[in-house]
Amino acid sequence: MSDAIEAVRADRAALLEIGRGLAAAQWREPSGCPGWSVQDVVAHLATGFWAMVDLSQLPDITGQPFEQGQEVWVQSRRDLSPKAVLDDYEQVSSTGLDRLAGLAGLDLQVPLGDAGTYPAALFPAAYSFDHYTHIRADLFGPRGPLDGEPPPSDELRMGAALDWIEAALPQQNTAAEPQATLEIEVTGPGGRVIAFGSGPAKATVTSDGPAFVRWVTQRASWPDVGVEAAGDEAALAVARRLRVY
Repeated sequence: MSDAIEAVRADRAALLEIGRGLAAAQWREPSGCPGWSVQDVVAHLATGFWAMVDLSQLPDITGQPFEQGQEVWVQSRRDLSPKAVLDDYEQVSSTGLDRLAGLAGLDLQVPLGDAGTYPAALFPAAYSFDHYTHIRADLFGPRGPLDGEPPPSDELRMGAALDWIEAALPQQNTAAEPQATLEIEVTGPGGRVIAFGSGPAKATVTSDGPAFVRWVTQRASWPDVGVEAAGDEAALAVARRLRVY
């Protein structure tokens, strides 16, 4: 997972550059993640690293659904100033990158509650997916408030984000699997064919990587991002509701 670690490192550098260029008002603007400001998004990415570096720095979320726990952690950072949030992210992510590197050789499974159970070696890809999605889909337009070009969706970063999506898709959509068997064709950097469900595919869904990330995180509809779909309509109806986090 060394490529995934490098992907996180690249997006960490990009996020720090973005944060240092924001005006005070921009930190308070709503992001593309409902209920979270730009500052909340950065705080969330920091708490993800704290969960690995020193869990005692975060509120106890034992027994809570995965996404609800993330909300609790973000709320715990809301009294911090933008500078404190960015400094916190810079500090903990530096240590966290070293910890991520140490996971590559571990042969163990890590449970994430209702989000699934994954090999420790896959966690760099999870952090890459989190950075990729929140920076591009939540901070920058069309959903986010920031203008200009987001960091690139190159082979390094796209590939790592897709590695996580491919692993998480079946675990986070168990109710959909009996209803739909399909192939998801991802084109462009990091491209691949992802099979969903068991048995022969009844439908095919095609989009490039950035579009796939947006629709599979439910940040865009298929028409919004130019998805091409063919096959069984019932299977496609289920596919439209797939979600990864």
